[in-house]
Amino acid sequence: MAMKIRLARGGSKKRPHYAIVASDSRMPRDGRFLEKLGTYNPLLPKDSEERIKMNLERVQYWLSQGAQPTDRVARFLEAAGVKEKTERKNLKKGEPGKAAKERAEKRAAREAAANAPAEEAASE
Repeated sequence: MAMKIRLARGGSKKRPHYAIVASDSRMPRDGRFLEKLGTYNPLLPKDSEERIKMNLERVQYWLSQGAQPTDRVARFLEAAGVKEKTERKNLKKGEPGKAAKERAEKRAAREAAANAPAEEAASE
């Protein structure tokens, strides 16, 4: 059975509250789970101790059983010191989009055309 440690959403519209659960990866996000391991309340300040609560002993147990944490839960575990930090790369984040690349090419062509006659006049 493919196990995941992930977030299950609760709360009303625009007022999210999450449970950190161990579940079968084939179950729906808010569906059946095997064990509730903690809670996450994103509405609280980042320095609040009530923001993320986890039963670290049970998390360690599920990790030893082969459960894979999702990206968000893995970040929580890294902050708690349970899991070693992994390096993440978002290679496309710093790259401009298609339209921005086209604008840059047009601008470069315009500047090159404007500078070409000026350079010829300066060389004579």
